[in-house]
Amino acid sequence: MTSNPLENPLYYLHNFQQVLAWLALRYADVLSPEEHGFIDDFSTLGQPSQALLVRMIMRKGCHFRTSRLAYGEIGETRAALAPLVRLGWVDEQAPLTLEALFGLLQKAEILHCFGAAIEQPKARKSDWLEALAANFDEPRSLDQWCPGLADGVCSLTVMSLCDRLRLMFFGNLYQDWSEFVLADLGIFTYEKVEFRDDARALRSRADVEAIVYLEDCRQRFESGEALDEVLARLQAFASDNPWLQRRRGKLLFLIGQHCERLAEWPLAIAVYQACAYPGARMRLIRVLERSGDYSQALALAEEAAQAPQSAAEQQQLLRVLPRLRRKLGGPAVPRGAAGPMVRLDLCLPRTDPQLSVEYHVQAHFHEAQAPVHYVENSLINSLFGLLCWPAIFAPLPGAFFHPFQRGPADLLSEDFHARRAELFQACLAELDDGRYAQTIRQRYLDKWGVQSPFVFWGALSEALLEQALDCLPAEHLRHWFDRLLQDIKANRAGMPDLIQFWPQQKTYRMIEVKGPGDRLQDNQLRWLEFCRQHQMPVAVCYVQWAEPQA
Repeated sequence: MTSNPLENPLYYLHNFQQVLAWLALRYADVLSPEEHGFIDDFSTLGQPSQALLVRMIMRKGCHFRTSRLAYGEIGETRAALAPLVRLGWVDEQAPLTLEALFGLLQKAEILHCFGAAIEQPKARKSDWLEALAANFDEPRSLDQWCPGLADGVCSLTVMSLCDRLRLMFFGNLYQDWSEFVLADLGIFTYEKVEFRDDARALRSRADVEAIVYLEDCRQRFESGEALDEVLARLQAFASDNPWLQRRRGKLLFLIGQHCERLAEWPLAIAVYQACAYPGARMRLIRVLERSGDYSQALALAEEAAQAPQSAAEQQQLLRVLPRLRRKLGGPAVPRGAAGPMVRLDLCLPRTDPQLSVEYHVQAHFHEAQAPVHYVENSLINSLFGLLCWPAIFAPLPGAFFHPFQRGPADLLSEDFHARRAELFQACLAELDDGRYAQTIRQRYLDKWGVQSPFVFWGALSEALLEQALDCLPAEHLRHWFDRLLQDIKANRAGMPDLIQFWPQQKTYRMIEVKGPGDRLQDNQLRWLEFCRQHQMPVAVCYVQWAEPQA
């Protein structure tokens, strides 16, 4: 076995074979006859043909110059191509659009093929394409476009099938085959999750067709297709798979935000009304207000205030409700007064303009007996991630598709905690009897470097870990962790920038840093208020830069 997978020139073929074997084993009952046939036929090909097909699959597009399919580890290209052509997986006479042709040819070749039709020989290829498009709108083979060109074109006919297999494997199309290489090189290490048959995200062929359908809707939206057509397709979508319904909801939410940017208020309202994705209700209230429908906006806001979906929504409603009431001529209900917050004011020399204001404050307060760490969101998230590792990586349905996931696919779903309530309860119970410290220390050693949606390995030194476990009370950890689980998407950000420890006294304080002109963001305000409510030591430090002495 080679120490570096890239020392094996056929590493990419090995990775592709792993995917096919995984799908054949895990999804045998949901693969279509076409997909089964592809997997079976691929296994009968000789290694050069297998490797050439995978090379083409991994490249961008589906049309390739034959002369550019030369790879040392494959050998003679024509010999490797022949079986692929016989299977119909590669077409050497596929019709090419003018745009596809321009993507394959160099400028000199285009000039040779089109001759007098190009009026400005020194213009850009894109200008030629625009000028010729009206007169050359029918696809043609390469021989028909450019007779006598000393080269050929190979067009993949199985790219959509292979994309479908990749979608089934990864659960998305933004991950590609490079994931294998990064893992093999040790750049990324992933948790080994048990993949039980009853925990599959795609349970049936209907689920496979549904995820392909949603991915098609997403691509249509991102390519600029008419919104009413995309929305009509989403409206026709039906699935009893909660994970797929969440994906549909997220796409609707993105479309709603796009409508807002275009000031298409009626369409945005219709989209948000049909969307159950977290945050859609608050967006709907905002759109109703911006479109001038204050009465309906107020009615929905008052309804939401009775049962806020999250702390973020509750905070936003505290701003929106008084404003809507004023616009309708009613009295604004005063907000509850926030309790006192410790404030620190500093005037510091800017010793290094390359360093952020947080690093200047860190240096100001740091002492040997009272070290200060710039942690922001990394420390509390990391401690939570280490203690609750078994719950986070539990192999529940819809959570894990493949061995290259940083975390569960449903991490930001509203029922993420509820589905794992007993598992999280068991992890957090260790805070009550003191076992948590040893568990976190051991997991820090056992899981070092393994990808996690919570653990910031680069920021979590052993010294910082020990100081945190010595100085942070278990009661405070419990409050933080419970709040994280209430709304992971909103609450794993916004934590104070710095933390200072007094190891001898086993105490600490957190410091949120604000430079000149900076202000507290909503998620920061929520964390500060949360800490104040639970009597956790936290301060806001406002910094002004001292004028340099003449």
